[in-house]
Amino acid sequence: MGATGQRGGDRVIIANCSGYFGDRLAAAREMVQGGPIDVLTGDYLAELTMAILFAQKMKKPETGYVPTFLKQMEEVMGECLDKGIRVVSNAGGLNPRGLAAELKKIADALGLHPKIACIEGDDLMGRLADLRAQGEAFIHLDKGIGLKDAGAMPISANAYLGGWGVAEALERGADIVVGGRLADAAVVMGPAAWWFGWRRDDWDRLAGAAVAGHIIECGAQATGGNYSFIDEVPSFLKVGYPIAEIFADGAFVITKHPGTGGLVSVDTVKAQLLYEVRDPKYLTPDVVARFDTIGISQEGPDRTRIAGVKGEPPPATTKVCINNAGNYRNSMTVVLTGLDIEKKAKIFEDALFDALGGRGQFAVEHVQLIRSDKEDPQTNDEAFAYLRLSVMDPDRKKVAKFSAKIVELGLANIPGFTATAPPTKGGPAIVHWPTLIATKHIRQTVLLGDETWTVESVPPDPSAPAPEAPKIDLPPAPRGKTVRMPLGRVFATRSGDKGGNANLGVWAKTPEAFAFLREFLTTKKLKELLRDLSDFEMERHEFPNLLAVNFYIKGVLGEGVAASVRSDPQAKTLGEYLRARVIEMPESMVSGADAGR
Repeated sequence: MGATGQRGGDRVIIANCSGYFGDRLAAAREMVQGGPIDVLTGDYLAELTMAILFAQKMKKPETGYVPTFLKQMEEVMGECLDKGIRVVSNAGGLNPRGLAAELKKIADALGLHPKIACIEGDDLMGRLADLRAQGEAFIHLDKGIGLKDAGAMPISANAYLGGWGVAEALERGADIVVGGRLADAAVVMGPAAWWFGWRRDDWDRLAGAAVAGHIIECGAQATGGNYSFIDEVPSFLKVGYPIAEIFADGAFVITKHPGTGGLVSVDTVKAQLLYEVRDPKYLTPDVVARFDTIGISQEGPDRTRIAGVKGEPPPATTKVCINNAGNYRNSMTVVLTGLDIEKKAKIFEDALFDALGGRGQFAVEHVQLIRSDKEDPQTNDEAFAYLRLSVMDPDRKKVAKFSAKIVELGLANIPGFTATAPPTKGGPAIVHWPTLIATKHIRQTVLLGDETWTVESVPPDPSAPAPEAPKIDLPPAPRGKTVRMPLGRVFATRSGDKGGNANLGVWAKTPEAFAFLREFLTTKKLKELLRDLSDFEMERHEFPNLLAVNFYIKGVLGEGVAASVRSDPQAKTLGEYLRARVIEMPESMVSGADAGR
């Protein structure tokens, strides 16, 4: 039996053991053995992951799923069956049926007999032409052009699925449920809806579970990992993975197993709440969760409670992740050392493009000078700056020669020439195409033993009333004497990628600090502080209940992580970049901050 003995107890304890393909392999075993749980989940899919799985499937058509999930299940399958722990994951990737078959082989080898369900219906590759004939143009969410008009070459197309297929598979006795592009929150919403017998229109309860799913989906990011205020985390050794104890009304507590590293606090949870979001309406295929209604408090050590989340019916569309074959790309980084860095960069850049036959030879030519050098360097490395050169073009042979041309200049150009890595021939870029499809076209197919059935998408309900966000009373922004200090000594941040866009969430610990933040950090001010982002269109959204503002930066990552030429193609560093900027802030507001850190 699980933690509460049986389905329908006062709470369901859902533990997540993975936030991405490549996360800690031992986490599944740690979650199963570290304390009582009812459901073990794993989220393995990101936009980049789908591209990686496609490359695997091209080499071996029978693959296309996450292989590390099989290793984890080999370790814990027997113990999960003994304890009555259900397993739900989207590790099926591009081939959930293939993953289910491999799980069956592992079970047979172990002498076990789990009921294994797989969920399909997300893969639209074979339906694209038919769907276009039915009026689905697959308009790019940022560019506003249709897939066909762009002349794109799709290599994968997967719609985001909700959690009701999971709920029905569990209702019919499945011990393990694997799917393809199950939405990140769906692997938590499905088990919660099954456990409590929620209806499809229990919007507030479902919204609570969606928020819980969003918090635990990225593993240790909710338990101190990637958290701005590193001094607050007692230990970064063996950081515990997150657990959501969800109650029948949709309220829940985020915690972790005792004796593990990391931290669960209001602020570590806020950090994950603000990860990869846009505005206060968090869209899922099953419900819209209103992030501006979240009530968050500390219940005890490593126990953070969230309640009061309001929900709305889902939109009439669901997200589709299409990956297109793009241009070939190649890049190389040259080390520039010591004096006259900018002169050296220009000399090298001019010589390189002259050797290539002039500028404009490639569809994309990108040069970035990274000034990490220091005046009067005390070590060799402190004298280094970096010149990052990248190209993209449909001509594979031309792209393959790019880095070789860089190496040819090794003894005929700037003094101290060296590079950070040997030349390569480059490879194809995979272009992310974010779009929507009407949910009326999407239905899940669930396979369990000899049974196969379909689960329809949740339809929109325009007549449902929209909940109002609670009014938050804030004090006036503090005034008076100011001090200069890094923004990050008072404010925390979290940033991440959303296709070709990025989000940057910033939050305060006190209402007074938030009152300052909302006045100070306008879009104009952010562009002044982060000048290299000033050319990009930005949206700004406030979350007063979280004492936070969120910026959505359009186009900063180009065509998505698998085709971006940025040094940080997933925008993980934007938040810490902002925290390093020195600003003027009221002295009264920073009295609790350590200005010497």
